Amino acid sequence: MQLTRFSDYALRTLIYVALRRDQLSTIADVADTYDISRNHLMKVANRLVSRGYLDGVRGKNGGLRLKVPADQIVLGRLVREMEPDMNLVECFQENCECRLQHACSLAGVLNEALQAFLAVLDRYTLADILHNEQQLARLLAIRIPTVAA
Repeated sequence: MQLTRFSDYALRTLIYVALRRDQLSTIADVADTYDISRNHLMKVANRLVSRGYLDGVRGKNGGLRLKVPADQIVLGRLVREMEPDMNLVECFQENCECRLQHACSLAGVLNEALQAFLAVLDRYTLADILHNEQQLARLLAIRIPTVAA
């Protein structure tokens, strides 16, 4: 099972933005940190904004920040929204031309595996994968803002 680069970048973007808390993060900052295409990341960010995960602030001093708390971003839901389809094999598609289609049990087994994969992701939130935020911030060269008391 493999996620697309789109989902990978979406997850990494959310991690980066969450570590910066309420500070705005630019597409350039995120792209440069992960050494990924700014153009591709722009598409990812637009989808994250349109799906309500990020707030996009326009303008010279604009950027991205989480729109909802990290503990409300369920990883399974995010992956379902980012993946264009979850067709593991041809027989998952409507226009399947496999000769075994009507007699093969493989599609059912693979669908069960896919559901189990997503069920595990459904048990975790963005906050769960940020439990080691200091280490993540160090690796990404991010200064975590201190929370005012």
